[in-house]
Amino acid sequence: MTATTPTPSPVPDVEWLHLDRQICFSLHAASRAFNGVYRVILKDLGLTYPQYLVMLVLWEQGDLPVKKLGEHLRLDSGTLSPLLKRLEAAGLVHRERSVRDERSVEVRLTEEGAALRERAVQVPRRIVAATGFDLEEIRDLKERLDQLTGTLDAAALQEGSC
Repeated sequence: MTATTPTPSPVPDVEWLHLDRQICFSLHAASRAFNGVYRVILKDLGLTYPQYLVMLVLWEQGDLPVKKLGEHLRLDSGTLSPLLKRLEAAGLVHRERSVRDERSVEVRLTEEGAALRERAVQVPRRIVAATGFDLEEIRDLKERLDQLTGTLDAAALQEGSC
């Protein structure tokens, strides 16, 4: 005798409008929770979470035009420029017009900005510890979120071309 799995009853359309069924809200809530943890951890470095992301890209990539930096971070120049101004005022980065293309502004780390990397090394470990997940769970979640982002980007492009 084989057991059959009962077919789940379909969810009424109106129930899909419940907040607790929205994946976007779960992602939003998780993002806000991450921001709260990052706020505490990054306080020692004198950085906000968006500033930390800018520094991560510069530590990894080195000097970059603002446009490329924005592409890495998925930010437009209107959002990125105020971040860079604050980082420059803090003495962590320097911005200057490119000698090759005067329309382009290059961003580079100062000595102080480069040195901050050593103090930032502990941040990812503290974030992993705060999640309660092991490294494999973190990798799996990140991979799934990256897949989701790619799928949603493609869907947005398709919707925009209709």
